[in-house]
Amino acid sequence: MQFTHEHREIQNTLKRYIDDHINPHVDEWEAAEMFPAHEVFKGLGKLGLLGLTKPEAFGGAALDYSYSLAMAETLGHIHCGGVPMAIGVQTDMATPALARFGSEELKAQFLAPAIAGDAVACIGVSEPGAGSDVSAIKTVAKKDGDDYVITGQKMWITNSLQADWMCMLVNTSDGPAHKNKSLVMVPLRENGKPVKGFEVGRKIRKIGMNSSDTGLLYFDEVRVPQRYRIGDEGAGFIYQMEQFQEERLWAAASCIQSLSNCIEWTIEWAQERQLFGATLADQQWVQFKLAEMKTEVETLRALTYQACEHYVGGADVTEWATMAKLKAGRLNRLVPDTCLQFWGGMGYTWENKVSRMFRDGRLASIGGGADEVMLGILAKTMGIKKAPLRR
Repeated sequence: MQFTHEHREIQNTLKRYIDDHINPHVDEWEAAEMFPAHEVFKGLGKLGLLGLTKPEAFGGAALDYSYSLAMAETLGHIHCGGVPMAIGVQTDMATPALARFGSEELKAQFLAPAIAGDAVACIGVSEPGAGSDVSAIKTVAKKDGDDYVITGQKMWITNSLQADWMCMLVNTSDGPAHKNKSLVMVPLRENGKPVKGFEVGRKIRKIGMNSSDTGLLYFDEVRVPQRYRIGDEGAGFIYQMEQFQEERLWAAASCIQSLSNCIEWTIEWAQERQLFGATLADQQWVQFKLAEMKTEVETLRALTYQACEHYVGGADVTEWATMAKLKAGRLNRLVPDTCLQFWGGMGYTWENKVSRMFRDGRLASIGGGADEVMLGILAKTMGIKKAPLRR
């Protein structure tokens, strides 16, 4: 896959916005453990960056997924992980199923404002007792007349302290775990106030991704019309698995630039740092490790681009996206950790950009499907995973 002039123009536009409106405030937002999502998203919406792959009828650009990948990669110029992740939730995690399977009414009510940056979105899958095992979610939506009445909890929800709506995976029947779930659009706030029955249990403090707000959410008989369901009832698990393909491609693409930056920052430091009568960069071990890590990052780039090419071509990229996500998670642990070691004491300081990457990057092997889940999927696609024993 090769980026065209149009891809590069989108990247340049986003890079200018990052330099002017995001990076100057990152340290402040990290300290506050929150960034102004409505303000940032509105700016991105005005530039047409929140709906690159979405239908033109609702404000999108109707481009293929390679443009979304180009945007995700450029988000790596942001000097933290929390803000890019929040943007990725808006563009590649909470909206793909809505755009693909939602009714025209739903897209006008929820997708169009998200593309314009007038609404902040979140995706509601994980729960206190269901993270990696998506089929184990307990939140239910019972029918009452023309409405669903939703009761349950959602946890680890990015953007949730500011979100206007949630694309929620919820049990809508008592059938088999993979066939009883639906995706439902759930308004969370009206005029800035929580809707009846919705409550933020608490803000979750994390070791990284500090500028991104994360919440534990309670739903106590929250009422929404059944017409807010995306697509067919009972198809939610399938829709969410398809949505995960874009989330995992985004996760891989979004760390390519930041990992490259981490290596470049460390090269600059190593060339300046005096050690035993020479610079740190003069040590062959340092040279070899930095060269090896750059090779690994470029391997991730090639894998991710190839996965994107297959996806644009209409293929099922479950295996490709899973491999890219797995590789990205591993490199988000390896590269910052190795680089931090070369920074010595400076790397152990809170303000250091590499130490921030060390904290932020650790999530990549957990969120959006843990490494072990990725390996299980790959074992299945390779035909070597046996069915679980039944008792």
